[in-house]
Amino acid sequence: MQIDIWSDVACPWCFIGKRRFERALASWEHRDEVQVTWHSFQLDPTLPEHYDGTEADYLASRKGLPLDQVRQMFAHVAEQAAGEGLAYDFEALVVANSLRAHQLLHLAKAHGAADAVKEALLSAHFERGVDIGSVDALVALGAAAGLEEAEIRESLADERHLPAVREDIATAQRLGITGVPFFVLDMRMGLSGAQPVEVFVQALDRAREASIEDAVDEGAR
Repeated sequence: MQIDIWSDVACPWCFIGKRRFERALASWEHRDEVQVTWHSFQLDPTLPEHYDGTEADYLASRKGLPLDQVRQMFAHVAEQAAGEGLAYDFEALVVANSLRAHQLLHLAKAHGAADAVKEALLSAHFERGVDIGSVDALVALGAAAGLEEAEIRESLADERHLPAVREDIATAQRLGITGVPFFVLDMRMGLSGAQPVEVFVQALDRAREASIEDAVDEGAR
């Protein structure tokens, strides 16, 4: 089974969704049949490379909400994250455009390290206050996952993976994806959001059953 996941590094629910999906997959008896591919998505492509302000300032400004309401939202998200073993720190979070981080993710994909780098980027951004727009920070994260420092710097400098990032985003638009995380199972079933573990398991079961039915129908022709 092929599972394609559209996700943004700067999306707090994407890290929570990753954890819940991983738990579901680990408990699923057919997990060895699954291949996961990460795809790029930007919730706010207009965000400057760096934003001089806090995450609360940014969201309050972008959504036109009072700061107190934004902080309450953060508290709720942090509580949900904690339930998945994640320690979000919105006070330390550095607001930055995620486009460069997505290019690193595509470099990692070419080396079979996409999941490790995706995990590192999300943790760096939401738990450790790392600037995901910084080339030096991205080099350090990629190198820790086994990528060559020189190749990371060169790929970010010449933006060789930018077309792949753009294609991911264009594919999401063609599929009608407007929010992330978004999970596509065998290109036949879509699941939006950081769903509970049991919902992921039910979707995996349904997608596998549908695939088997299609194979039976094809064989009967």
